[in-house]
Amino acid sequence: MCISLIVAGYKLSIPFFQINSKLSQTPLVPLNVNSEASQPVNLNVYPEGGLRAWLVAAGTAGVLFCTLGYSNSFGVFQAYYIRNQLRDYDPDDIAWIGAIQVFLVFALGIIGGPVFDRYGAWVIKPAAVVYIVSVMLTASCAAYWQFILVQGILSGVSNSLLMFPAMAATPQYFHKRRGAAMGLAIAGSSLGAIIFPIVLSQLLERVGFAWAVRTCGFIMTPILAFSALTVKARLPPRKSRLFIWTAFKSARYTLLTAGVFFMFMGMFVPLFYLPSYGIFRGMDATMAFYLIALINASSIPGRILPGMLGDRFGSINSLLTAGLFTAIVIFCWPMATTTAAIIVYSLGFGITSGAIISAGSVVFTHCAPEPRDIGTYMGMGIAFAAIAVLVGPPINGALLQRYGGYDQVSVFSGVMCASGVVLAFLAKFNTEEGIWGRV
Repeated sequence: MCISLIVAGYKLSIPFFQINSKLSQTPLVPLNVNSEASQPVNLNVYPEGGLRAWLVAAGTAGVLFCTLGYSNSFGVFQAYYIRNQLRDYDPDDIAWIGAIQVFLVFALGIIGGPVFDRYGAWVIKPAAVVYIVSVMLTASCAAYWQFILVQGILSGVSNSLLMFPAMAATPQYFHKRRGAAMGLAIAGSSLGAIIFPIVLSQLLERVGFAWAVRTCGFIMTPILAFSALTVKARLPPRKSRLFIWTAFKSARYTLLTAGVFFMFMGMFVPLFYLPSYGIFRGMDATMAFYLIALINASSIPGRILPGMLGDRFGSINSLLTAGLFTAIVIFCWPMATTTAAIIVYSLGFGITSGAIISAGSVVFTHCAPEPRDIGTYMGMGIAFAAIAVLVGPPINGALLQRYGGYDQVSVFSGVMCASGVVLAFLAKFNTEEGIWGRV
């Protein structure tokens, strides 16, 4: 036997014999909400699957394919610009283009995540249009300042407003299987970072820079159209403040943010410089461009499996393991001196570093006190960590310019990544499970 209560515009249906216990436990959700999720829902009950949930995950994968997948291909642009349009500029100057782009992708999560929590996934549609325009405009750039404005700033801003609403939508449908779902969705970025470097490496010398980049834009258009139709919010928006600064009162959240910051400082450098390193070691330029595709091909299992293992053994444990192995691999960078060794190195780096993106996103979602705060917690955490992406590659470009080799780059990046591991480990002291717990 059930009864329905209407209280101040809220509806609550509960078994009669459980009225006393459930009234204090079940969140009240408005009946009429101007959002994509117009039906009353229980905030603490997750579908954990179903057609709509997996369509949202697929749509998120599509967004990440076009956004982070394309941004992670900047190593191809770095190597091409050094030899062509921007050959009069130093490597660290050119690295600023990609650094600004990737920084804005992650940093503006501080807006993209909260906007999703407040207003839903509608922001994806206009952001997708602006992003496609930015890619097409990049094809017409020739001067350094044009690349900074278009490929760096415009692409980075629109990229972020696409990526974070999509990434915040998927965790609303999964809890126990969140790591697996997020890993599968984030693997879309790895697939994109396989396809786009191959497309660019095949077309840059054949049809020229402009049409090579435009082809990437044509590939993105139908995929983003699909994502704009499938990514939907499950929960009604929260009506409270846009940002939740009290999140940083949590030592766990703050330490995880700092830990991901230092891991980002180290892990993004090979993505920028491995093609240049290959050419430095005598590798054919076309083959060197393929290194980014190899890294991201191997990062697919690196992004899916840690998410699944994180569901079983804990997302922080997954992040710690990924960061530790990535630091070790970065320290070994200068030891890869032949073409075969560099290829094997790229595959190993892809497996370990791919897990940082996957686990680093999931750890923030588990810090949110309720699911309607997930986008904000994820966006703010990754936004502050993204400062590392802005400064890391140019610092290493300066080291490369000064010393003329990659030993110093390897040591600096490896130490940064290892420092992130220590901070993430300290975060476990501030969990109920403790340092040895599955958290």
